[in-house]
Amino acid sequence: MTDRPENAPLNVVAVSGSLHEPSKTTVLLRSIVEEFGARTPINPHLIELSVLGREISGALSRDELSAAAEQEVRRIEQADLLVVASPVYRASFTGLFKHLFDFVDQYALVDTPVLVSATGGGERHALILEHSFRPLFGFFQALTLPIGVYASTSDFTGYELVSPRVHERISLAVDRALPLVVRSQPVGSEVSEYVGAW
Repeated sequence: MTDRPENAPLNVVAVSGSLHEPSKTTVLLRSIVEEFGARTPINPHLIELSVLGREISGALSRDELSAAAEQEVRRIEQADLLVVASPVYRASFTGLFKHLFDFVDQYALVDTPVLVSATGGGERHALILEHSFRPLFGFFQALTLPIGVYASTSDFTGYELVSPRVHERISLAVDRALPLVVRSQPVGSEVSEYVGAW
């Protein structure tokens, strides 16, 4: 996480572990980030494993990453806020999602706020938030935010998130997150700038 001047936009990096496009997981992720953007100025950047996956799949160490993949890892490490999501795959997040975070420096995410989210075929898969995501970001000593967001297949019509319940959950998650996110931001030196695709 980088220092950022007071009132500067939050550098929000969203990571979708979905391996497909279009993706319900990415739709959920965008909805969460857009809710943050409706409440406070943000500079959002989306990382999609459906795009980046081939850039990282053959790398066994960070020095084997392509320039594009290295840039995305650095964006994760410099985020003011991470919003992450994955479809439930074999009872956990996708392998490429974990592989991406294997390249992130062990101490780069200390105290970085992380909002976790996931999609799956049914409600029972919601435990991924507690059993997979929180231990991963606990290892990084990140500030995993209190409320995660889960959406099942029935919460979508095609690739549109239509469930009022999930939209309410997103709103509540952002409500609870913002005081912690803002409190975690140091004030001081200039933040590094980049052009984020959203």
